[in-house]
Amino acid sequence: MLLDQIAQRLEPKALAPRCLVVDDDATVRHSIARVIELMGLSAMQAGSAEEGLERLAAEGEVPLIVSDVNMPGLNGLGFLEEIVKRYPDTAVIMLSGVSDVKTAVACLDKGALDYIAKPALIEEVRARVTKALEKRDLLLQKRFYQKNLELRVRVQAGRIKELFVQAVQTLAHALEAKDAYTSGHSMRVSRYAVQTAVRLGFTGERLEEIRLGADLHDIGKIGTREAILNKPGPLTEEEFAHITEHTILGERILAPLARENPTVLRIVRNHHERFDGRGFPDRLTGDEIPIEARIVCVTDAFDAMTTNRAYRASRTPQAAFEELERCAGTHFDPKCVQAFLEAFPDPSALPLLT
Repeated sequence: MLLDQIAQRLEPKALAPRCLVVDDDATVRHSIARVIELMGLSAMQAGSAEEGLERLAAEGEVPLIVSDVNMPGLNGLGFLEEIVKRYPDTAVIMLSGVSDVKTAVACLDKGALDYIAKPALIEEVRARVTKALEKRDLLLQKRFYQKNLELRVRVQAGRIKELFVQAVQTLAHALEAKDAYTSGHSMRVSRYAVQTAVRLGFTGERLEEIRLGADLHDIGKIGTREAILNKPGPLTEEEFAHITEHTILGERILAPLARENPTVLRIVRNHHERFDGRGFPDRLTGDEIPIEARIVCVTDAFDAMTTNRAYRASRTPQAAFEELERCAGTHFDPKCVQAFLEAFPDPSALPLLT
């Protein structure tokens, strides 16, 4: 049975507006509205796309719109584009008196959930409306689950990061037990590195990566023999070769824990590279060395120079500054040296210096 043949036989129910039917043909518009109402919904009506937009602005968003394609003024495709832009959660079914595959495809491409050719059978309208509303519900549920999943992933990522920090702090404590020098040294190197990075424009997460990487830059010394760590004198070639392995060992130790923090791994591995390529372990040069590792190289060297060791006395901060400047361009990245000196123009104000 065709819609226009049964229009007068259907009695609308008094329901709150939930759907919108837009068609310049009043008979078709009334017929479709009555079919929708018999399904337990209610239907607002509009004789043009412009009137439809006005009604939506006044009445609010609806879950379903059935709209004709060929209308004077703003046509159905233009109306569809406006609906998708303004009311993305609304399901739209397009109607057309022309059975044209290209028009149907164009409607679906622009965001319609379905397309009905006129004259439409009542059974067909019911089925398409039901299908469109079900599909809309599924899309909304999918979006909700995606948002919920994203939130859960963020929470889980935060928890993983928290566990990572706890794990590496445990490692750091183990290192402190082997070499008391490393404890205060790592904290100072971290403080110096963060302030230097700020001068170089680092912010947010990048600063946190610098802080953590500098804290852990010597973590590989857990695998260094204590006799070498605490030797009260210069190292032999064999001993020096052994201690240089701490960069690679540190990266290995942290790799399972720091998959989401590759910058930390780069700092640990490359903080002993030299700007002129004569460092270790990879003999990188210049900009091949990660900028974070170049920063830690400067702050690590400064703290080493200004700290007493069993086999030598510490230098004054001013003397260490001069050594950094002298070695800029060979051992150190000149811009990192400059940023460090700018970050700490007054040696007496250096944090945690002992």
